[in-house]
Parts: sequence; C-alpha cells; structure tokens
Amino acid sequence: MSPRKRRRVQLVALGAVLLAAASGLIIVGIGQGGQFFRLPSEIVENPPAEGQTIRLGGLVKEGTWERGDVHFFTVTDTEADIRVTFTGIVPDLFAEGEDTIVTGRMDGELFRADEVLAKHDEEYRPKELTDAFEERGIELTN
Repeated sequence: MSPRKRRRVQLVALGAVLLAAASGLIIVGIGQGGQFFRLPSEIVENPPAEGQTIRLGGLVKEGTWERGDVHFFTVTDTEADIRVTFTGIVPDLFAEGEDTIVTGRMDGELFRADEVLAKHDEEYRPKELTDAFEERGIELTN
C-alpha cells in the first residue's frame, strides 16, 4: 500500500472514531438532560431506580404543605399521592392546589426534591402537565 493510500485510510478511520465518539457524547448528554416528568401514579406503578434523578409533576394537594426551613407537601395526580420534602425557598407562586414540577430522587416512600418549580402566573400551566392529565381523563380547573 502506498504511503498516500495508507494516510487516506488512517484519516477515514480517525474520522469514523471521532464521529462515533461525538455520537456517544450526544446520546449521553440527551439522556442526562432529557429528564421528563412523571405523574405520581406512574411512579407508584413503575418506581425509578434507586438514586435516579427524576422530575415529578402534579398538583400540590390541599392541606398537606408544612412550611418551614424544610418543606413537606404532597404531589397528587388525583389517582396517587407522593410525599415530598424540600430544603430551601419555594417559588412565590408555589401554593396548595397549584401545579408543580419537582426534581429529585425517591428515598423509600419520600421524594427528596432538589428543585421546586411552580407555574409562573395564574394563567399558565406547563403543556406537558396539561397533556399528561388530559391523557388520564383528569379535568383541571383554571
């Protein structure tokens, strides 16, 4: 094989390796950043792996929010409830009976949240949350 042909084969092989590496990094990045949220009933039916970070979406159940340095509240989809704990400051619009999406991990029966999100105004509900409730035939007000 001539030096020129060998060099061309080496460049093609290097290009294939770089393409495979870039594809792998993209797939890993999407897997880590592409957290979708799950409803409480979906978590009860199919619990996540221990230590797996997930997003839990639903409504803050009326009468369950215990305020303090550590917040305790229940997220519901009207079919199942999951108790949540969060240390920190919750958003101003976080309230009982309102939508929330929390990011964290299950610890037995308790969901330990690292982040709590609330809808940004009275007229907005995340489309993914609305769609998930509609798929289950649950009518949401406002």
